Amino acid sequence: MLFTKQYYSIGEVANMFRMNPSLIRTWSNEFEGMLQPRKNRKGDRYFRPEDVKLLHLIYHLIRVRKFTMEGAREHLRLQKKKTEKQFEIIQSLQQFKSFLLELRSSL
Repeated sequence: MLFTKQYYSIGEVANMFRMNPSLIRTWSNEFEGMLQPRKNRKGDRYFRPEDVKLLHLIYHLIRVRKFTMEGAREHLRLQKKKTEKQFEIIQSLQQFKSFLLELRSSL
């Protein structure tokens, strides 16, 4: 993911993941110790690129690997670095696969 801004609104983050802002809000509350978006005076959440990366990891654990929220929270608490590394490898492999498929279709 390429980040161009310092902060992203909850609506922008929801669009990145094609989800409702309410789900982002729920995850923000459930993973409160790990995920710490800034809030303005109105209470609107603003996410830093690091927060968006963590949300992407949470998305992967819950939606792709089918963890429960409690299971994902525990997994991140115990093995965050290992999980981040595995996720980076998975993303790299997916990008490489996409590149190969594009190359194959152009031949």
